[in-house]
Amino acid sequence: MSGMTRRAFLASTTAAAAFGGAKAAMATSPGMDFEREQVITLARDMAGHGYMPRAQVPKDWRDLSYEQYKSIWFKHTAALWRGTDASYNVDFFHPGLYFPQAITIDTVEDGNSKLIPFDLGDFDRTDKVPDLTEQGNLGYSGFRLRTELRKAGVKNEFCVFQGASYFRAIGFGQTYGLSARGLALKTADPMGEEFPDFTRFWLERPGPGQRNIVVHALLDSPGVTGAYRFDISPGRSSVMEVEATLFPRRDLAHVGLGPLTSMFLFDSTNRHRFDDFRPAVHDSEGLLIRNGAGEVLWRPLANPKTLQVSSFVDDSPRGFGLMQRARKLSDFNDLEALYHRRPCVWVEPMGEWGKGSVTLVEIPADREIYDNIVAYWRPREVMKAGSRVDLSYRLSWGSEATGVITTPDDATLARVTNTSMGKRRLGGRIVAIDFERSGLFEGGPEGIDVRISSPHADTSDGVLQSNPQTGGLRLAFSFDPGERDMAEMRAQLRRDGKPLTEVWLYRWTA
Repeated sequence: MSGMTRRAFLASTTAAAAFGGAKAAMATSPGMDFEREQVITLARDMAGHGYMPRAQVPKDWRDLSYEQYKSIWFKHTAALWRGTDASYNVDFFHPGLYFPQAITIDTVEDGNSKLIPFDLGDFDRTDKVPDLTEQGNLGYSGFRLRTELRKAGVKNEFCVFQGASYFRAIGFGQTYGLSARGLALKTADPMGEEFPDFTRFWLERPGPGQRNIVVHALLDSPGVTGAYRFDISPGRSSVMEVEATLFPRRDLAHVGLGPLTSMFLFDSTNRHRFDDFRPAVHDSEGLLIRNGAGEVLWRPLANPKTLQVSSFVDDSPRGFGLMQRARKLSDFNDLEALYHRRPCVWVEPMGEWGKGSVTLVEIPADREIYDNIVAYWRPREVMKAGSRVDLSYRLSWGSEATGVITTPDDATLARVTNTSMGKRRLGGRIVAIDFERSGLFEGGPEGIDVRISSPHADTSDGVLQSNPQTGGLRLAFSFDPGERDMAEMRAQLRRDGKPLTEVWLYRWTA
């Protein structure tokens, strides 16, 4: 085990050299005092120097096949804090293949930080895996958090950090789906996207019975550095309180805050394009926005044939998120992927985020293995080089039914539960929008005002009917875009000038 001491020393001295100066060495050396301000100092000092790409792990690790990579797994018996009174265990992921650069991880106990060295002996593997180098720039590619969720004495996973600045979580009874990121830069930019990395983590050891865990992360990229603090609490909805301090190395004109990444392949709006036994395939089906004026917008996701970007201009948004509202197995008819159990994620700014736009990027995809949906807040103001930007927000992972959206008046509006679309025999297309059962609809469609509009297409008057299957209402109308290859549409139900439903928005593309 002497190699562990040597690797710990190398990791510490390499970090100190890269970060530049005594302050960096003090903050990263094993066994030293630790507090969040030291991560902020590291990020600020790094921003004052040119970007230094991290060294890659040895070539034999990078050359692992997918099958070989999956044939190496972490031993639960080697989990961090196993056999102690800490309320969490932590498992680690090895590097290689899709993760050619390793991260470093420290524990924080009693205010002191200590590096966790990489040890191949903490992993099991099958005979498919060749002998691998145990020296060089080795480290982990990520980690997962496990704690007691529903059964005493059993620690189950609910959260994973792995790859670039990606992380994901679930609520009770859910399966992993969409991911969040620490930061997005130049998403869908013609010059190419920049992916910042979490390069180092500090895990604060939780006490006996402690429900939450605190994780610190250092972010780095050619354009920006940052210090992050995650206060993570699992439950029916898993909640993360996020604090971020950013230091731009250059002027950043296209920044994505609270970015979410998901997959949408098809549903009943574009089912005709896919020869598949399932009625729908998606991790998320819609973008939900509560804007600064208190208006609630629902934008069903699309899988366009060409890249499209939608911007919802706002001032100090109350929240936005990618939602999965289809919650029955029959909605997907998939016994393996279990899409009906994928989480929603709601991003709730804490403090004023000012002017900008909720931005939705939809990328063409022909297979469900691709994450082709990105949503984030894009500030209008440029983040200036040399500045310090502090922000905080809350991420809630779960379902809308479990209170993932905590704003009390969300329940006052009926939600959109499904959007269907198809060709009309007489020309144009038909849209059917289903709204959930609601006390606002007592008495049926009578007296409800239907608002439909489009600047790009002729729309018919809407037909509003009770839906005996759902107990809610269905709005149907047709539209004809003529020679246009794109049409934006908007619909809402109102009574006496007051909204009864979310605002339904859609961008149809030929």
